Amino acid sequence: MPEQVITPELRQWIIDQATAGHSADSVISAMQASGWSEDTALAALENTLKDQALPMIEASRPFPEVVMSAGGTTVWAHDREVSVLASMARPRVLVLGGLLSAQECHEMIELAQPRLARSETVINATGGSEVNVARTSQGMFFARAENELCARVEARMAALLNWPVERGEGLQILRYGPGAEYKPHYDYFDPSQPGTPAVLRRGGQRLATLVTYLNTPASGGATIFPDVGFQVSAVAGNAVFFSYALPHPMTQTLHGGAPVLAGEKWVATKWLREQRFE
Repeated sequence: MPEQVITPELRQWIIDQATAGHSADSVISAMQASGWSEDTALAALENTLKDQALPMIEASRPFPEVVMSAGGTTVWAHDREVSVLASMARPRVLVLGGLLSAQECHEMIELAQPRLARSETVINATGGSEVNVARTSQGMFFARAENELCARVEARMAALLNWPVERGEGLQILRYGPGAEYKPHYDYFDPSQPGTPAVLRRGGQRLATLVTYLNTPASGGATIFPDVGFQVSAVAGNAVFFSYALPHPMTQTLHGGAPVLAGEKWVATKWLREQRFE
């Protein structure tokens, strides 16, 4: 077969398909049906989306984001000043300092502890949930604004990320004991899985994640991003924010919770949705 050239026209067509919301698998299938080889289709999709489409999609629609003044290192978030400790453009990752006070972290743990159960993950085939060996934590969910503390923290997060409270899932509190971990995974819902439409009916696709550390483990427990060789240490009151413009691995948002080596780790996770979460 003669060499197939990835033309500007093909790149623009890929961008148009991605912007319209078509999945990566459907774009590749359409290209193959038009005579493109699988290798060329994959290369064209990956290069185009990573270099052009992702920034265009982020710029073309509202998206959760921390907005700072030029040269600024802090953001006023509703009722508290939050520091930006580190920032990465691709993938979009921000390390934030002082999102919660020590007292708020303590209160969140105290409220969650009586309701902990073994953490579950989404079942791709049905959209339900189940215990998974990849996730060895205990957890629980607060409803949005379930109590005064949740309402205050959610308002702060909404102001920080410029995203309405109602477009966020309720806070999930997780406890990782010694040896517990969460193996690398993606937070978006895979469009190719049969159970995804049922999950999306509750508020659309996930767009971003905010993980807030409620304590500082004695050892271990960092949040890791294997695709880019980046890790965030778990420090009480600090947080890591990351977003994903498309539900696809090329966003490089593969992440996990490294094993806790000593002590325990507590986190509060907030997932941001496209639409109002019900």
